[in-house]
Amino acid sequence: MSAARDMLCDTARAVFVDAAAAGIAPVEEAGFGLLLVPEEDGGFGGDWGDVNAVLQIAGVIVPDLPIAETILPGTGEVLCAAATVSLMAGAMGQALALSIDHVNMRQQFGRPLGKFQAVQQSLAVMACEVRAVDAAAAALAARLDAVDLDPSAAGFEIAAAKLRANRAVGVVTAVAHQVHGAIGFTEEYDLHRVTIPLMRWRGTHGNDAHWAQILGRQVAGFGGRGLWEAMAARGA
Repeated sequence: MSAARDMLCDTARAVFVDAAAAGIAPVEEAGFGLLLVPEEDGGFGGDWGDVNAVLQIAGVIVPDLPIAETILPGTGEVLCAAATVSLMAGAMGQALALSIDHVNMRQQFGRPLGKFQAVQQSLAVMACEVRAVDAAAAALAARLDAVDLDPSAAGFEIAAAKLRANRAVGVVTAVAHQVHGAIGFTEEYDLHRVTIPLMRWRGTHGNDAHWAQILGRQVAGFGGRGLWEAMAARGA
């Protein structure tokens, strides 16, 4: 991560904490709508990697505020789906962090829950899903930057990332609430602040069936050799 992105993320955390109490106004006043505007036009001159980083923080701190719409005003449905992947990645990471903290603190039968093998196995499965979505969001950001934010040229990555994030929601939310037990459903505890938006985002800007159909058609259109060549070209 560049020094400029570090500074941007630090600013985002501070602004989003204020926004959690005051609403979207602090985000608008901080100028996050200029994140993708070139420097010569008075903007930050950021890229989609910056957007991904900021939206992941938003997915943790202010999952109920329209941060994506503020950063990406007037953006089409496909790029909104890409933005949602970043929000989901951040929220899933927070669900995992809360779960790990809880099982290390909660005692059962004289030892922390995290010492039980069954709990460890469940968290390992959850962690794999979380890291897969994080990787999908990063790969999508890299592709969008490579094609100058042209959604038609990043259609494969957008479909694959949104479908992967959608499919991870069921596992991540189920394991998080399972290891938390009853406390995970209480208003006083923070888990529901990320799991409820995750379940909502699963159907936002295209559900599983929508993106599976789009991705399947693209893969079928590539053909076996064409798919390999397309994947190899992206990794070059």
